[in-house]
Amino acid sequence: MQFLRAANGGGGASAGGWMATAVRHFSRKRAEDVRRINPKVPKEEAVEISKGLLQILKDHGPLTVSDTWNRVKEAGLSGLNSKTHMKLLLKWMRGRRMLRLTCAHIGNSKKFYYATKSDEDSGVPAVPILETAKRAGSLSPKKGRKMIKQ
Repeated sequence: MQFLRAANGGGGASAGGWMATAVRHFSRKRAEDVRRINPKVPKEEAVEISKGLLQILKDHGPLTVSDTWNRVKEAGLSGLNSKTHMKLLLKWMRGRRMLRLTCAHIGNSKKFYYATKSDEDSGVPAVPILETAKRAGSLSPKKGRKMIKQ
C-alpha cells in the first residue's frame, strides 16, 4: 500500500517539486518593457499630449482609463485618435515615470487607477475606494462582512 502515500510514487517527491516550479516559471510570459513603448506619434507631439493628460489627472485625482477618456473628450484634448491610443500613451508615460498605476480590490474585482507621481507627496488619497465601491455596488452585506454606514 506504499503507492497510495504520495501522488508521484513515493521517494521522488522532492524532484517533482522543483520540476513543477521550473515548468511554472518558464511557462510565464515576460513582463512588457514599458520604457520601450512607441507612442505612435512624433516625440514632440507625444510630450504635448502627455502634458494635457497629466493636467487632467492632476486636476481630477486618480482616474480609471474610462474616466480619463471621458475627461479627455470633455477637455477636447487634440492629438489623441482613440481610447486605445490614449491607453498606449498612458503606458508610455508610465515607462517615463510620469504616472503611477495603483490597484484597488473591490469585492471580487479589481480597479486600476492612474495618478500623477506628485499625488504621493500631497494629501490626495491614493485611491477613492469608498466612492468607487458605491458605484460598483459591490459593498453589499455578505456573510461575515460588516455593513458600511454613512
